[in-house]
Amino acid sequence: MTDRLRVFIGWDSREEEAYDVCVSSLRRHASVPLDIVPLKQQDLREQGLYTRPEDKLSSTEFSFTRFLTPYMANFEGWALFVDCDFLYTADVAELFALADETKALMCVQHDYTPKETTKMDGQVQTVYPRKNWSSMVLYNAGHPKNRILTPDVVNSESGMFLHRFMWLEDDLIGDLPYTWNWLEGFYPRPEEGYPKAIHYTRGGPWFKDWQSVDYADLWQAEKCRLQAA
Repeated sequence: MTDRLRVFIGWDSREEEAYDVCVSSLRRHASVPLDIVPLKQQDLREQGLYTRPEDKLSSTEFSFTRFLTPYMANFEGWALFVDCDFLYTADVAELFALADETKALMCVQHDYTPKETTKMDGQVQTVYPRKNWSSMVLYNAGHPKNRILTPDVVNSESGMFLHRFMWLEDDLIGDLPYTWNWLEGFYPRPEEGYPKAIHYTRGGPWFKDWQSVDYADLWQAEKCRLQAA
């Protein structure tokens, strides 16, 4: 583990505000320096790292670029990938402290079936095994098994192969507490305090139709802090 923690965040042109607020919340609570990198599809295309054809079923521009995280981390150490629609209320260093060197990656292993048929700004809400597992992943980028995740593989393998972590045996996938990927509208609110990372997976307050979601007030407060800075 280095003194600086590496965090790669999915970036979508429709959710730039969500990205900015996510970054603000990460930095505000962090006890150590963070190296934060937005995974912008257009930039990755220009670099020749991402060449997949546009996928009409993808609900975000980072549906597949997320799997470049170990490669972008030079297959060294630990690195976090997270969707942009997260709000952090705790120090992400606490999450990195849970890293288990025997695992190739760690995530919250949700048993999640969404009730809605659409999400965010009208995108189709798909259902598949291990849904939302890949929305927040702590990668052991140096693990030999993750070296398969080259740009060639990320650009050619199926969504099922990638989102279900099918390059790994099950015992190499570590489990994290769901407070680090608390699915708004699915998990109950904690009796005290807040989840450590709130995931507005159905849609967040940056969309006009999602102003009344759980913890929308926390997101709006973080947005106000960012604007005032």
